[in-house]
Amino acid sequence: MAPTLLVLAAGLGSRYGGLKQIDPVGPSGETTLDYAVFDAIRAGFGRVVFVVSRELEDAFRASAASRYAGRIASDIVLQDVGDVPLGCAVPAGRRKPWGTGHAVWCAREAIAGPFAVINADDFYGASSYERLGGFLGTAHGGRYALVGFRLASTLSESGPVSRGVCREEAGMLVSIAEEPSIAPADVGPGRRFSGTEIVSMNFWGFTPSIFGGLGDGLRAFLEGKGSDPTAEYYLPVAVSDLVRAGRAEVRVIASEEPWFGITYREDRARAAAAVDGLVRRGAYPRRLFG
Repeated sequence: MAPTLLVLAAGLGSRYGGLKQIDPVGPSGETTLDYAVFDAIRAGFGRVVFVVSRELEDAFRASAASRYAGRIASDIVLQDVGDVPLGCAVPAGRRKPWGTGHAVWCAREAIAGPFAVINADDFYGASSYERLGGFLGTAHGGRYALVGFRLASTLSESGPVSRGVCREEAGMLVSIAEEPSIAPADVGPGRRFSGTEIVSMNFWGFTPSIFGGLGDGLRAFLEGKGSDPTAEYYLPVAVSDLVRAGRAEVRVIASEEPWFGITYREDRARAAAAVDGLVRRGAYPRRLFG
């Protein structure tokens, strides 16, 4: 069974002011999402599922999803704040979705085989999809994978970023610690970080068994923090908890690809320059979906 690509896109509207206003980074107006789908197709993925908010559903169908018609099968799943485990209550007035762990769990009825998870607005590189696709070809049970990137290659010159720093042993994930406000000045000899640390950028490989673990974790999260209007159930924390509980094994695949994203508006120029270099070297055509 060809793996599925699960794209977390429910937060795009809040970050960019609307799906249609996502900044292009490619020479023909391509977004990072376009490059993700293109790379997944080349790596043998057979289907893509987008998790979006109800407010963005129509715009997403009309713009992003329609571009991939005829190239890869696709579906859309809504991340609804009311979609919670049986018996859990949603606090009155809660409108904000419950985070990336909840977003993945919302796709539980749309995915039946091995799948990858990515952020819609991150660029991970072609070989990252190839390596994770190879892993998913043999994945089973609670054996998962994380494609990690070197911390130094994930920083922004425009301001500090938060990163999930991985602790691993013999190539297996032990835990992920969320480190806030990392700036380039924090990285280097004698500083807070060396820069070679592996960090999670939310590029995961799972089997459907993850949905049971996420559901249990979501239930515990809602019981403990559901009344906090700002609380979110984050995917890296959820998986790290499953590893500590002995319910999951996660292989860390260290990628040397040039990851980039657009945390700050000023990051767009850097991302566009990186894509231009890849196009010039022949890694991508000038127009992905003509």
